[in-house]
Amino acid sequence: MDEVTGLVFDIKKFAVHDGPGIRTTVFLKGCPLHCWWCHNPESIKREKELVLFENKCIGCGECFKVCPNEAHEVLPDSNRVYHKERCVLCGKCVDICYAEALVMEGKEMTVEEVMVELRKDIPFYENSDGGITLSGGEPLFQHEFALAILKQCKAEGLHTAIDTSGQISWRIYERVLPYVDLVLYDFKHIDPVAHKKYTGVSNDLILDNLVKMSEYGVPIEIRMPIIPGVNDSKKDIVNAAMFLSTIKNITWVELLPYHRLGESKYSRLGEEYRLEGLQPPPKEKMNEIAEWIRSYDLEVHVGG
Repeated sequence: MDEVTGLVFDIKKFAVHDGPGIRTTVFLKGCPLHCWWCHNPESIKREKELVLFENKCIGCGECFKVCPNEAHEVLPDSNRVYHKERCVLCGKCVDICYAEALVMEGKEMTVEEVMVELRKDIPFYENSDGGITLSGGEPLFQHEFALAILKQCKAEGLHTAIDTSGQISWRIYERVLPYVDLVLYDFKHIDPVAHKKYTGVSNDLILDNLVKMSEYGVPIEIRMPIIPGVNDSKKDIVNAAMFLSTIKNITWVELLPYHRLGESKYSRLGEEYRLEGLQPPPKEKMNEIAEWIRSYDLEVHVGG
């Protein structure tokens, strides 16, 4: 088990929105989608990334001293610059930054190191019928690591869930699903052209995998982000509901209203945020969408 390692960018304790009960969610780096609204852009790339929080920097200058490639620089106007192209991700600046203005997104961990963190929360799982959830990014982008964690969790009697985009080979799902108690399945858009525009990939594989997973028998919770002007028209919602009504083993459809909480992360990563200025959908709109879906005999929960 110790021989299998993976890149983890966060372990969230006391998670209550990633499956039943109180859970610990392990976020793995790497994703085949590039959704315009992604609130975890640090999860997309499958390698470590150094992030600078300029508002936390106290100007001590220690990072300048330890950087081997002069990736950190102070300009004549006293503004500081992080030269991403020079950085070799050695982490020396992160280790010396006691203000936590520099953060390394992504940590190489063994399965046992992850399990040590998960075991700390076993009393919470037992008292709430909770467990562990693998998320991302796309957790199955690192399928060997994810599989090893899931196997060990089941060996120790823990409830397991995966939060997946669906954009993964069915061969990988076949290996993983015997160790999964619940699938949280992301459903971005029913239209393949729009899906490709807003996520970078068509939804052909995603829909095909959902049909196969339906026949497999594992409980499925559909997670549908609602993005104003992208996938919230009545036509798109009704077509999605018609398709989902043919899928077996759906426990419910969780509607997740668009939010702007991850917007600031993009500039820190040097990335463009394509939905700048977009406002979250009003509660009335979310409730209307929920009713459209319920008319197809699907249970719907509206997230906050």
